[in-house]
Amino acid sequence: MHAFIAMFKARTMEFVRDRGTFLWNVLFPIVLVFGFAFAFSGQETTAFKVGVLGSPEGEVPFMEIEEVDFVRYGEGGATDSARGVDTAAAVDRLRRHELDMVIDFTDNAYYINEESSTGPILRRLFEGGLAAAEERASTPGFTEKAVSGEPIRYVDWLVPGVIGMNMMFSCLFGIGFVLVRYRKNGVLKRFKATPVSALNFLSAQAASRLIIVIITSIVVYSGTNAFLNFVMNGAYINLLLVTTLAIISMISIGLLFASRLKSEELASGLLNLVTFPMLIFSGVFFSLEGTPQLLQSFSRALPLTHFIEAARAIMLEGAGFFEVAPNMLYLGVFSAIVLFVSSLMFRWE
Repeated sequence: MHAFIAMFKARTMEFVRDRGTFLWNVLFPIVLVFGFAFAFSGQETTAFKVGVLGSPEGEVPFMEIEEVDFVRYGEGGATDSARGVDTAAAVDRLRRHELDMVIDFTDNAYYINEESSTGPILRRLFEGGLAAAEERASTPGFTEKAVSGEPIRYVDWLVPGVIGMNMMFSCLFGIGFVLVRYRKNGVLKRFKATPVSALNFLSAQAASRLIIVIITSIVVYSGTNAFLNFVMNGAYINLLLVTTLAIISMISIGLLFASRLKSEELASGLLNLVTFPMLIFSGVFFSLEGTPQLLQSFSRALPLTHFIEAARAIMLEGAGFFEVAPNMLYLGVFSAIVLFVSSLMFRWE
């Protein structure tokens, strides 16, 4: 324990005394959040996104409008319960203004958010198309169903992704790149001659990075929240728990790359090879709703996807512990497997 505390303190102080790295980890995400908040504040989107359940029996002119992005739900759900889940999911997204309209061809109904500025426009377009189709007797009439819900600002949706991105870079490069540099400079070789075990050394490195990233994430969230007042419908303790598990999963990936590599150039290339797919396909800056199913399946294998999904569910939907438990279970199992593999592969030299 004495050796663990000594190495934990040394690694933490090394990070704090490196003022450039310290300020970058704190200021960069704050500047990014404020930049996106300013860039997307007060701007109305000109594109429409409409959720679609079921398939039309006849010709629906509205479905041929090129300016509308149609997101299909439950194409494989045949049971009533599956259709009910798909309908609830689509309507919930409409309530949060993630969709502009929902059309249910199974029940011949369409949903409009009463508080959405795009609702009246889409109603006229859809009803105009129905009138033309009914004259040709190609489709039955539809019933309108209204929902309500306050709009979610883009910055509210964005902040979990920015915090997750900062965690990813800080953990992967703060663990993986640093240990590779230690190995290249002979620091690890000298540690091998001391009573310090590999478990002690790696656990101290991981614990130091865990505390640093948790504190950094709290500072970033609190500092930006003081000015932007993010939506927070869930419990902070659940958000902290999900964040902690996500940080451990990122640390485990960093340790996996640091277990054998001795070239900083190779380590940097491989770490970038891992970070950029997560940055693009984990939903940091944009939703993957409506993208090909293969891409969505790939994103489900990335730990950053599960953190962002769980964090947004807690903040925007008020999800409880059991609702985000599958995401936390994935992060926990993923971390345990990667840490085990890392421990088997680790070498001092």
